[in-house]
Amino acid sequence: MQKVHPIKAVEQGSIAEELDVRPGDVLLEVNGSPVEDVLEYKFLINDYYIEVLIRKETGEEWLLEIDKEPHEDLGLKFETGLMDRGKSCKNKCIFCFIDQLPEGMRKSLYFKDDDSRLSFLQGNFISLTNLEAPDIERIIKYRISPLNVSVHTTDPGLRVRMLGNPKAGEALGAMRTFLENGLVLNCQIVLCPGLNDGEKLKRTLEDLFKMGRSIRSIGVVPVGITRHRKGLYTLRPFGREDANRAVDTVEKWQKIFQKEYDSRVVYAADELYLKAGLPFPGVGAYQDFPQLENGIGMMTLFKEQFDSLFKKMAWDTRRTGTVSVATGMAAGDFIQDLGKRIEGAVRNLKVHIYPIVNEYFGETIDVAGLVTGGDLIGQLRGKELGEKLFVPENMLKSGEEVFLDDILVTRIRESLGVKVEVCPVDGGEFLRKIVQEDLR
Repeated sequence: MQKVHPIKAVEQGSIAEELDVRPGDVLLEVNGSPVEDVLEYKFLINDYYIEVLIRKETGEEWLLEIDKEPHEDLGLKFETGLMDRGKSCKNKCIFCFIDQLPEGMRKSLYFKDDDSRLSFLQGNFISLTNLEAPDIERIIKYRISPLNVSVHTTDPGLRVRMLGNPKAGEALGAMRTFLENGLVLNCQIVLCPGLNDGEKLKRTLEDLFKMGRSIRSIGVVPVGITRHRKGLYTLRPFGREDANRAVDTVEKWQKIFQKEYDSRVVYAADELYLKAGLPFPGVGAYQDFPQLENGIGMMTLFKEQFDSLFKKMAWDTRRTGTVSVATGMAAGDFIQDLGKRIEGAVRNLKVHIYPIVNEYFGETIDVAGLVTGGDLIGQLRGKELGEKLFVPENMLKSGEEVFLDDILVTRIRESLGVKVEVCPVDGGEFLRKIVQEDLR
């Protein structure tokens, strides 16, 4: 049965609005072809001239002939971003974070996606076990690149064990098929002590090295373990020695990749440097920050942004007041140092830094992005917060002012009796917001 796609909204000033397309109309075809999903839609409209068949709410069908720039969008919004249902994960990964969530969180947090379309559109990582031959053909046909792949290990037997899927080992063959067809891959390795670290990590990096320069980046991140991990495979969190060994392996392989491909390619997560007690590499070590959203190089870039503006700042030493900043335990000392530098430049400005212990997920989870509103309220009540409390935007749902436990920013404000401002994860903006505010 041919798929049709109801139009939910039309962007103001778009091509579609100019052609009198309205919400409630239905997209039937593009260039004489039915549209399977958003990837096919984007592929079909990527041309100078296209024909779009629309069914109006009256039942009348309009064939729209459109001249445009190839990458120019039509301005149509559909019921779902994929124009289709998302593909759920078929694995039973022993390290899956979603399996470690407590009950009672919002429903969307429990959905495990493993969808190549979301990999391309949103940067999600996929395991490849969900792909059938037609899926692989479509990815190649539509040039879905770069594609983000959760590799974890290139040992087929170990991958089957870690992903809990008998197809996990053979699914790695899809990587080679994509590379042979000119696609680019970003890879992720979730490192579990005693399983895929040590010699196993070295083998994985060697295998990926041999796949060539179309492996654009490899992110090595430590497994996250919450206090709600019950009835699951026994895993232990990263210790200092584990983290040191992992960073050492990554940095040795960076030199090998750099020599052969003129790129470091493989990068260790900020968490690993923190757990190892090691200083972060400089900005140049991350090149174009290919896995920033994976927590790799984020703190180095943040400091670079902070330092750059700090040097240019026209300091107003008359400024007075008190502000506070909430962060995760992992970044506590890092943010504290920046706060002290601000206080040194503006002596009558007090900056309180409050690292929040993650009681919701457990103390082994120490990143800011997983701090909940409940922990924030519980640990900041009664503290000196000053005129304003700053919280980083990665504590909140993307595009919304709501924490993981569904507590709104407005409730933080009401519970703590302080103005709350969401701050971008940008060192320059962090500095600007704290210093430029009129606190008197």
